Amino acid sequence: MKKSEIIIEVGLDDNNVPETLHWSAKDGGVERQETKAAILSVWDLDNKEALRIDLWTKEMPMDDMKIFFHQMFASMASTYERATSEKDVAQKIRLFAEEFAVASGIRD
Repeated sequence: MKKSEIIIEVGLDDNNVPETLHWSAKDGGVERQETKAAILSVWDLDNKEALRIDLWTKEMPMDDMKIFFHQMFASMASTYERATSEKDVAQKIRLFAEEFAVASGIRD
């Protein structure tokens, strides 16, 4: 079986707060690319629950974090639609993403 790795490297300060984040996915042509935030979710089949790692550096601007969340919500709608073919539910997620954008002040 072929294997692939995605690596997230976290540089921590003395209080274990992320200062730097880099990620690599050699099969995708990404080598130690700097980022300011990462959210990784995995499905725990045994417990039927989502597990996640949320990381962001001290330098992640709040306005960028709001845009990051908006884009994640929008992309989750597309992923949900591809996975389930439930267009109506995906549209509700898209609507929420737009409501979030207005509420968070990134859109009028």
